[in-house]
Amino acid sequence: MAGELLVGVTDYEADIERTTRDLAAPQPDGIEHATVQAYRWYFLASLGGKARDFESAERVTKETIARFGPREDLCLLKANLDFRFHRLSEVRADLEMTPLLKTRSQARSILADLDFQEGRYESARREYEALIEADPVWDDMARLAHFHWKMGDRAAAEEWFERASEELTAKQMRSFAWLELQRGVLDLSSGDYEAARAHYDRAERAYSGYWLVDEHFAELLAAEERFDEAESIYLRLADREPKAELLQTIGELYNFMDEPEKADAYLDRARDIYLESAERGEVHYLHHLSDFFSDVRPDGVQAVKWARKDLELRENFNTQAAMALALHVDGQHIEAVEWMNHALASGVKDAHIFSQASIIYQGAAGRINPHAERFHVHR
Repeated sequence: MAGELLVGVTDYEADIERTTRDLAAPQPDGIEHATVQAYRWYFLASLGGKARDFESAERVTKETIARFGPREDLCLLKANLDFRFHRLSEVRADLEMTPLLKTRSQARSILADLDFQEGRYESARREYEALIEADPVWDDMARLAHFHWKMGDRAAAEEWFERASEELTAKQMRSFAWLELQRGVLDLSSGDYEAARAHYDRAERAYSGYWLVDEHFAELLAAEERFDEAESIYLRLADREPKAELLQTIGELYNFMDEPEKADAYLDRARDIYLESAERGEVHYLHHLSDFFSDVRPDGVQAVKWARKDLELRENFNTQAAMALALHVDGQHIEAVEWMNHALASGVKDAHIFSQASIIYQGAAGRINPHAERFHVHR
């Protein structure tokens, strides 16, 4: 019967159907089965990217810990959930609930990710390399690839992404597809659209029907100024799950298409979701709020407010650059330069941050001399 249910569906749909069926099935009592259910909810949430499934995964994980106590696998699961939603202080607390968890490789990977998020870049790199030397698993290789990507060593990034792919088995096609998407974004970030498309095509062949592949294709189409095709995909994705960041993307796309009324409707919805989330005490949209009020609907006071909150949570080149741009929008040009200097001192090589830097430095030059671009003698 199960085989019949899966006939004619995509790989993604088959995984969703299978996991949903397993979650709905009666479960024996006990810690082992409860832990499996918690991980099934996390898998479903990670696969579908839907807020309500993440809420279920968090609820079941917390309930299982409360009932059975802090076992390593449950604490690790909670740490992954907290990390995903930028609750970084809680991640450390999760990993300290059991005595030996912080020495396990999976926990060490998360701690290295924390180092990267909190601006300890070399510490993160050394730990990724140590983990790979001890046990060369694909996800740590992908982490190291991401490090090199952000620090401008594209050749090293490509090498580690390739090595990560080689570690995967034929049963790990979803992970292979995810890696292909990362490699495509690496190409897209340097303007190589043809190479990006090749990676996205491989991702689709490896794991069919995956919404995340569609999302990447839509970005590529928009970059190629094939706006109507991008719009069609984005609207379909928003019908599936109207995430705030997706609604913002659609609004910005409509602005590119010179359709401001459509843009405003989506941007208003995105802003409201961001603000409602922040009012509930959630922190994962702080960076989006800073970006929104710095770039989409410029409001210097609001931009600085949210950039500062995000910076207090995690100081790295992204949050430093976001603070710089927010200060620039607020007219605090000299302070903006100081924060951008901090961001660039990390060694980051990112076209978006460099573009922001040029705006900020030009703004500071205008503050010093509003006629700086007029004729002058080079002394």
